[in-house]
Amino acid sequence: MNYSPDPVRAEGPAAVTEGTLDGPTVLVLDPTGLAKHEGLPATWRDKTGQWQVVWCRLPSDGGLTQADDLLCDPPAEAVHVVASGPFADGALRLAEKHTGVLRSLLLIDPAADQFVPLGDGEIADRHWEDDHRERIDALAKSGVPVRVVAHSTGGAADRIPAPLPLGHPDVVAGVERAIAELENTH
Repeated sequence: MNYSPDPVRAEGPAAVTEGTLDGPTVLVLDPTGLAKHEGLPATWRDKTGQWQVVWCRLPSDGGLTQADDLLCDPPAEAVHVVASGPFADGALRLAEKHTGVLRSLLLIDPAADQFVPLGDGEIADRHWEDDHRERIDALAKSGVPVRVVAHSTGGAADRIPAPLPLGHPDVVAGVERAIAELENTH
């Protein structure tokens, strides 16, 4: 799948890594190619004191390879994978391949690869989850919970249609809540 026909989005590093080695690793699979200028989006920077964030820019040559390499040789701490709607199915495949390494798969607007009317993000995501229930349940059974942590609401806070950008404050807040819950249950 070609994540962006725009060659400008492919410019820049395949992955950007920032943060502490003392906490969980948050592996972000970004189909839009944020972090082009070798730094995390501003909304993620204050999380680097508690997490190591590995931001894989999928439009860049080698972005997905970087993610796979990290999961083949994982850090000592837990790895949480975060993915946006256009790459939700790819993220499921990656999680299925690396179940022994992952702590969770956290999704943002997974139904966004389909047409989602403004304000229907949560409903569309529930349908997506129903359509992928067998795979989600199999991952959960192997110890990898799959959670949708942010939805496009279509309101003024979103400012754009689904999927919410991975740098959106609601995305960061949803990821933070999920990781806190998951780390406290483990």
